[in-house]
Amino acid sequence: MEVNVQYVKMKSSETLNTYLAKKLNKLARKYEWLIRAEVFFKKGQDKTGMDCICEIELSAPGPRIFARSNSNYYESALKETIRDLERQLEKRHSLFTAK
Repeated sequence: MEVNVQYVKMKSSETLNTYLAKKLNKLARKYEWLIRAEVFFKKGQDKTGMDCICEIELSAPGPRIFARSNSNYYESALKETIRDLERQLEKRHSLFTAK
């Protein structure tokens, strides 16, 4: 799976890239039909402190899959976004195998 990562209004992080690669590799092994991942880490302007945003869009057969989360830390936002994507992928997988 091809992965494109963009950092918006923040510096890139090698630690975050490593953590992201680990999580996406796990998804790619489970769902071999994934083609590409577009990942955005953004610094928001939330006054509550939950201004670390992670957005991931997955390209796969059929409609694209998208999830977005925000948290106090980028790692937490990434973890929640991956969890949302896993739910969507599991639904799509069950649709493909039911036919």
